[in-house]
Amino acid sequence: MTVRSVRDPATPLWRGVVVLRVVTWLFALAVVIAHYPGFQRPWLGWLVIGVMAVWSVVSSLAYMRENGRHRWLVIFDLVLTTALMLTSPWILSDAQFDNPTTPLITTVWAAVAPIATATRFGARSGVVAGLVVAVGTGVARAHVDIDVIRDGVLLCASGLLVGMAATLARNSAEALARALRTEAATAERERLARSIHDSVLQVLARVRRRGLEVGGEAAELARLAGEQEIALRALVSSEPTRSGDTADLRSALQLLATTSVQVSTPAGTVDLPAHVTEELVAITREALANVEKHAGPDAHAWVLLEDLGGEVVVSIRDDGPGIEGGRLERAAAEGRLGVVKSIRGRVDDLGGTAVLDSAPGRGTEWEVRVPATMRDGR
Repeated sequence: MTVRSVRDPATPLWRGVVVLRVVTWLFALAVVIAHYPGFQRPWLGWLVIGVMAVWSVVSSLAYMRENGRHRWLVIFDLVLTTALMLTSPWILSDAQFDNPTTPLITTVWAAVAPIATATRFGARSGVVAGLVVAVGTGVARAHVDIDVIRDGVLLCASGLLVGMAATLARNSAEALARALRTEAATAERERLARSIHDSVLQVLARVRRRGLEVGGEAAELARLAGEQEIALRALVSSEPTRSGDTADLRSALQLLATTSVQVSTPAGTVDLPAHVTEELVAITREALANVEKHAGPDAHAWVLLEDLGGEVVVSIRDDGPGIEGGRLERAAAEGRLGVVKSIRGRVDDLGGTAVLDSAPGRGTEWEVRVPATMRDGR
């Protein structure tokens, strides 16, 4: 399955910007035709409407192409729009300024720049651009009245809504692209799983069964074959890790399963920042290594992963002999903390907690808790 690159999801909004720019320029042209006999400098009015026409063509051609929507171009669009608006005091006569029905030279054409800014940069920048044009309107009018305030509110609201729509479109497209990549990876994993199941896994299972039947040195080969079978099954059944800065803790922990280590995880992925996942896997490995070292070769261990929403919990329990009372205190007094200090130090760095529960005859259990805020890398 091939995942195609996703085009700019805000392209329909850019097309709307282009259409709006053409329509508003035609309206501005009609206004100039209707009012130019009363202008104090008609030639300047025609010059401004000509510059607006040229810029409408240039910006429209750029905005219609994905590689033409440069940051500097959109910022220049806003600056040029405001500058043209500020020429109104040199164009309109005093009588036209006193008439509230006479618009500034740019009229509604000035509303396009904040919308383009919102489409390019998002809602916050759209609101700021609306404020810039609104302030320019007040300066050009040399006073602030209810009409200027109303126009400012409409400009800011337009920038806010268009910016939110552009951001939502881009976020949705990114989520869809991730889903398509995951689907493609899952399909490939399933294909490999079928192939491996029909070959390698069947061979390992047969070696394990025959080794246990024969006994002796063959039993050791059977144990090793069993461990490799479990690890391989976990590898081909686990979900792929997410791209970018996150990694799936569920898949990473499943790879630790062996004939003596059972791993239980939620059905869905548990995505955390990649460094957090790496640390939790390292902590689990240390705890399991401690089980192998102190609980003996016949001991079994269980790893449980829980996603509680507010926090992620990893529990590592074994059925070994446990730790006798006072042993950890004596080790601490002698300066020997070993795995305990290493595990707790790692967890402290993640802002979580690690609790050790052990007693003679009932094994040992580590409970590691990491707050859910670590999902955002904070």
